[in-house]
Amino acid sequence: MSYVDEVLAKVKEKNASEPEFLQAVEEVLDSLRPVIEANEEEYKKQALLERLCEPERQIKFRVPWVDDNGQVQVNTGYRVQFNSAIGPYKGGIRLHPSVYIGIIKFLGFEQIFKNSLTGLAIGGGKGGSDFDPKGKSDMEIMRFCQSFMTELFRHIGADTDVPAGDIGTGGREIGYMFGQYKRLRNSFEGVLTGKGLAFGGSLARTEATGYGLLYLTNEMLKTNGIDIAGKTICVSGAGNVAIYAIQKAQQLGAKVVTCSDSTGWIYDKEGIDVDLLKEIKEVKRARLDAYAAARPSAEYHDKKAEGSNVWDIKCDIALPCATQNELGIDDAKTLVANGVTAIAEGANMPTTLEATEYFQKNGVLFAPGKAANAGGVATSALEMSQNSERLSWSFEEVDQKLEQIMVNIFRNLDAAAKKYGFEGNYVVGANIAGFEKVAEAMLAEGIV
Repeated sequence: MSYVDEVLAKVKEKNASEPEFLQAVEEVLDSLRPVIEANEEEYKKQALLERLCEPERQIKFRVPWVDDNGQVQVNTGYRVQFNSAIGPYKGGIRLHPSVYIGIIKFLGFEQIFKNSLTGLAIGGGKGGSDFDPKGKSDMEIMRFCQSFMTELFRHIGADTDVPAGDIGTGGREIGYMFGQYKRLRNSFEGVLTGKGLAFGGSLARTEATGYGLLYLTNEMLKTNGIDIAGKTICVSGAGNVAIYAIQKAQQLGAKVVTCSDSTGWIYDKEGIDVDLLKEIKEVKRARLDAYAAARPSAEYHDKKAEGSNVWDIKCDIALPCATQNELGIDDAKTLVANGVTAIAEGANMPTTLEATEYFQKNGVLFAPGKAANAGGVATSALEMSQNSERLSWSFEEVDQKLEQIMVNIFRNLDAAAKKYGFEGNYVVGANIAGFEKVAEAMLAEGIV
C-alpha cells in the first residue's frame, strides 16, 4: 500500500462522520501522488501527511446569548487552527445552521492550500457556529457575536490567528466581534479582516472574491486562446461573491444571465441588472422573486416547486458561487451537453468530485475554488498589511494588487501541472503548487 493510501485509510477511519472533510482530503491527496511518490521515504519518516491532515488545534465552545424575548439561547462555536507553517492562521467565520466540526475542518484544510497559493504569509484556519443570523434583530446578532468573541478572543491575535467573514458573517457581524475583542483585550489591532472602512478595513474587500474569481477565470481563458468578451455566463448564488463576480464579468464584456438564492433562481435573458440585484439583496435583503417582479426580462424559478436550477441554462462559462457540493453529476452532464467551455469555482468545493472528473474528461477547463476564490483571503491579507503599517491604500491600488495575485496564482498552478505531466489539469496544479510551499516549511520547522 502506498503512503497516500495508508494515510487516506487512517483519515477515513478517524473521521468517518465528516464526509465534507474526507472529500477534501481525498481530492487533495489523490492529486498530490506524483509529488509524494517522488519524496515518499522522507515524507513518511516525518509523518508529513498525517500532520498535514490533523489540525494543530480544534476549539469547540458554548455560545449562550439572550434573544429579544429574554429567552436564553445556546449555540456551539468552533475554531479550527489547521496549519501555521507559513504564517498565522487565516480563514473566515461561518454562521449557518449546517455548521458542525466536519464543515469547519473541510474549510480549514482547503484554506491551507488556498492561502499558500496567494504567495502571502498566511496559514490555514476556519471557524463558525450553528447560529443562524437570518430573521434575527441587530441586537440579537450583537449579543450572539459578543458572546462568541468572549471565548474566541483568547485564541486569536494579529500574529496568531486572524479570522474574517464567511457565509452569514458580513460587515455587521465583524464589527460587533471586533468591538468585543477590543473591549476584552484593551487593544486596537488587526485581529479581524473585513472590517468597516472607518476602523481599519480595506477598500475593495467587499468586491475581492468575486473580482478575483473573474481575474483568474480570464487568465485561464486567455491562456487557452479564449476571449471572455461576448460569452454567456451562468452564476449561482446571490451573495457577496456572486454579485461582484457578475459585476466584473459584465465589465469584461460577458453577459451573465442567472443567479440564485436558497429558495429560487432567476434567468434574465437581457443580462443581470447588477444595480437592481444589489438593491434586492444588499439593501432590502429580499428574495430573488422581488428581482423578477421588478425586471420584465427576468423569469423566477422556485427550486422546490420545479426541481430546476441555474445549470439548466445554456452557457459558455459556469461560475458556482453558492455553497459546497451544489453542482452534481447530473448538472455537469447538462452543462457539457449544452456546450460549456469553462468552470471556475467561486465557492468552497461547490462541485462534487464526480462532476469535477466528468468536466475534466470532457475537455472543460476547470479552476478549483482553492485557486479561483482566493481573492477574498488575498485581500484580507492585504488588509492585514495595511493594519500593520497604519495605512489605507486606494481602491485602485488594492484592486491592482489583487489582479496580479490572481494572475500569478493561475500561472503558478499551470506551471505545477505541466511540471508533473498534468498539463491542463488545474485541480492537480493548484494542489501541488499550494502543497509544495507548505511541505517545505513544515519540514524546515521540525516535528511540531
